[in-house]
Amino acid sequence: MKNILILTLTITLTLVIAFGITSAAEIINGAGASFPYPLYSKWFYSYERSTGVKINYQSIGSGGGIQQVRAGTVDFGASDAPLQKEELDKHGLIQFPMVSGAVAVIYNLPGIPTGLKLTSEVVADIYHGKITKWNDQRIKEINPSLMIPDLPIIVVHRSDGSGTTNIFTWFLSDVSNEWKTKVGSGTSVKWPVGIGGKGNEGVAGLVRGIRGAIGYVELAYALQTKMTYAMLRNRDGIYVYPAIETTQAAAANASIPPDFYVKFTYAKGKDSYPIAGFTYLILRKNMDRSKLSTIIKFIEWAYKNGDIAAKELHYVPIPENVKTKVLTELKKL
Repeated sequence: MKNILILTLTITLTLVIAFGITSAAEIINGAGASFPYPLYSKWFYSYERSTGVKINYQSIGSGGGIQQVRAGTVDFGASDAPLQKEELDKHGLIQFPMVSGAVAVIYNLPGIPTGLKLTSEVVADIYHGKITKWNDQRIKEINPSLMIPDLPIIVVHRSDGSGTTNIFTWFLSDVSNEWKTKVGSGTSVKWPVGIGGKGNEGVAGLVRGIRGAIGYVELAYALQTKMTYAMLRNRDGIYVYPAIETTQAAAANASIPPDFYVKFTYAKGKDSYPIAGFTYLILRKNMDRSKLSTIIKFIEWAYKNGDIAAKELHYVPIPENVKTKVLTELKKL
């Protein structure tokens, strides 16, 4: 009898412990953009320590994140490329900006660790295959104090569907009508020239390993991997580096529609960096209500507590007026 009682108590205790662990350890799964991955990793770690809610995130590119949230294989997708209202409505999706950032134009030129200037038009012509040598006269004219080497330009771009590519090709379309009509913009395009790398990591790795290479990555990756990046001439004719302040300047006058489809590449303003944008979380309207509530709580937490971490990793917090609009929409869900 005593043994039966002990066995019964043991089973009961095991079930209680198991039930407690299951109910406490809520898990949310997401996938998508590599652009915000360093920040999301830090946010998700801090959020789990604060709330016990675990958020798993796979950095697979914006295109993959959009596909997976449509298919319902993840609880949220992440993308640097916002979806237009027609596409959101078609697939029953909603999107909210989480943070903004700059896309840096990185390069590998021996003897030039800093100070390279490029016009927006020159960048477009490099990616169009029109400028193929670093000592091209157009590059030398805007860098008279630098010893530009006689090296071929090796163009590097993303090979996967990418919101970083979407922002970069928005910019190229803004500054080049030829690019806009012949190539266009999107998470994936048919590149006229170049080699592809998967993710910001892949592009940074290729540029680091190839003399004469040029590529584009999220600024945090450029800084974390200690890549060299260029100053770009903005719409007002001023050369600026990608930074928190120059990204804030670009976002300052962005128009915020109800669907949060926002574009502010090649923005006006003497301090504006020309390649910048928001990154988004994308949710299904008909998803599990408990998980939707958990994700909403995370967004509220990130808006309130995440700005310091964002700045430390060289991202730009969402403007307060945008946060207010998002929080108002979240209350309607």
